[in-house]
Amino acid sequence: MAAQPLTATAPKPTRSKNFWRDARDGYIFILPVLLGLLIWTAFPVIASFVLSFTEYPILKAPKWVGFQNYVDMFTIPTLRVLHSLSITLIFGFISVPLTLITALGAALLLNQKLPFMGVFRTTFYLPTIIPGLATAFVWGWLLNPNFGLINSLLGALGLPKGQFFTGTESALPTLIVLSLWGIGPTMVVFLAGLQAIPESLYEAAKIDGGSAPQLFWHITLPQLSPTIFFNLINGIIAAFQYFLTAFVLTNGGPLFATFFYNLNLYEKAFRWQQMGLASAMAWLMFAIILIFTLILFRFSDALVYYEVKK
Repeated sequence: MAAQPLTATAPKPTRSKNFWRDARDGYIFILPVLLGLLIWTAFPVIASFVLSFTEYPILKAPKWVGFQNYVDMFTIPTLRVLHSLSITLIFGFISVPLTLITALGAALLLNQKLPFMGVFRTTFYLPTIIPGLATAFVWGWLLNPNFGLINSLLGALGLPKGQFFTGTESALPTLIVLSLWGIGPTMVVFLAGLQAIPESLYEAAKIDGGSAPQLFWHITLPQLSPTIFFNLINGIIAAFQYFLTAFVLTNGGPLFATFFYNLNLYEKAFRWQQMGLASAMAWLMFAIILIFTLILFRFSDALVYYEVKK
């Protein structure tokens, strides 16, 4: 009779006697974060989605109206939803590329190996840490058409004074230019991306006779394309959330020339007390941002260079 081969059986995993106590302590430690996510994020998101199908004037109980809020946004001109959306889209299509170009230019300057470069980097980033409300008030004073410092200098030089925030044609361009004041975070991300590019690529290109423009177009931009893509996504999201500066300086005026989508949403929620309509507007904004993001990701393979293919 043939001998049967011996088979080794793996020992059953055993849990330490302190396993349940450690698991309990772990759940207790993460409980504040879980509660915060549920109470301050998940519940408001779900509640706003449900309220978007209701008529909810805050002081009264919500009344179910179905898709009426979504229909009203596109059919009632006095709500100015499409107008405010167009203002926001114009702002985004101009300010986002302008911010990317300016931030990239600043990052290229700050990436040079020069003395006191740390001081220059701090100076360029300093406006970002100043509270947005204070920044808005300072620019409001500087660009005041009556007693502002900018118009005083223009008058002293014999140049025509600007209307800035008071002109229907100049208010939106002024806000677009002021958006460049907050390029600090974008600039820092670009600077980190530039410093991550291997120096050997530039050295090899210089040996082959590559000029500075060629190094920029054929090495810097391709290597920096993931960073550009990241800043582009963040810039689009920030453009749709633009609110504070316009709220303080123009409040949507003059003649609704700077009536951004978030200003309109704020007005419907807290002035008209139409929380149902405001919730529907918020979800429309979420859908638009999602569509833009998905389109960019759809074409990212053709626009973004990765050393390792996804």
